[in-house]
Amino acid sequence: MVSYLIYSIPNLTRMKKLSQHGSVEEMDVIRHSMAKKWAKGIIVRTGTTVGITGETNIPAGPVLFVSNHEGDFDIPVLLGYIEKPFGFLSKVEVQKVPVISQWMTIMNCVFVDRKDKRQAVLSIKECIAKLKNGHSLVVFPEGTRNKGKGMHPFKTGAFRVALEARVPIVPIQLRGTADIFENQTTGLKPAYVMIDILPPVVHEEYQGKTPRELADYIQEIITGRTINKAS
Repeated sequence: MVSYLIYSIPNLTRMKKLSQHGSVEEMDVIRHSMAKKWAKGIIVRTGTTVGITGETNIPAGPVLFVSNHEGDFDIPVLLGYIEKPFGFLSKVEVQKVPVISQWMTIMNCVFVDRKDKRQAVLSIKECIAKLKNGHSLVVFPEGTRNKGKGMHPFKTGAFRVALEARVPIVPIQLRGTADIFENQTTGLKPAYVMIDILPPVVHEEYQGKTPRELADYIQEIITGRTINKAS
């Protein structure tokens, strides 16, 4: 991982200087190409096999991908195997990591400090602006890894973003990523990971819902069952 990041620095410099000579989607594809190679390379080196279904469910234009959050390998799995370029909502601590944070900025990721309510509100506004400007985003509304032990209740922040940006929500069910690292006693182990991309929920379907209602509705779609509203 470290070697590939060092190798990517010249490309990082080039990406920073890249002029806006194409559409938003075309430019995002160019910016994401190196990151996708890096992410897929990491997964391949763990010996993990990745399956994916429902790619045709992803509509054109900006979307908000909403996924459950099993482990640290969720991001490289999604980044490496979903063709549509996207940024993602990340904890602010990652901004301190050299090279990675710069790549994330280029990819239109948004950093959030969940301990600072004012900054968290600004991050939500930034997510809305990214989507309205034509970029797609991935969010993990559980807020923390569940390690494959069952989903935590979804938080509402991501769904405030969707309601304001009025973009399609694309639910994703991830299975198996925690078996690469979190569920191992030592090191990394090969696993079988499945990405199920579910049909999009367009604005006309969710308008009028509160953020809490929308969070529960999307979680029900991902789990395939009715969740405990008292959670």
